[in-house]
Amino acid sequence: MFLATGGFIGYLPFAPGTFGTLHGIWLAFFLYKTSIIFSGCFVTAFIIFSVFISDKAEKIKGGKDPSIVVIDEIAGMLVTMIGIEFNFINVAAGFILFRILDILKPFPIYIADKKLPGGVGITADDVIAGIMANFLIRLILF
Repeated sequence: MFLATGGFIGYLPFAPGTFGTLHGIWLAFFLYKTSIIFSGCFVTAFIIFSVFISDKAEKIKGGKDPSIVVIDEIAGMLVTMIGIEFNFINVAAGFILFRILDILKPFPIYIADKKLPGGVGITADDVIAGIMANFLIRLILF
């Protein structure tokens, strides 16, 4: 549960997903300092780890996608920032875009959230939101 809740950040009484996303920023900073190949491998491994951990946490807590589980938001923020220059404007844009997409869940995020079971469903919607946010940042920067 420690890992699933981002070091217990998920137990905060308000906006645990937002704080989980913020928690992902420091990790994204360290990844920015590495090669894109290392970053890609790390983020892929983190996504797989997130699926496993969030699946276990869901079974422990019961119910679909418990709000205390924020490892998926951390994974989503990592996807959002992969390959993007780490500066205040880009990080703020990534944070805002990711949170909007994660909260509103436009297509195809909604489908992943509602149709995929367990840890896959918990993590997939955030990964898709991260991919979309990453694309939008790149579009804006272009």
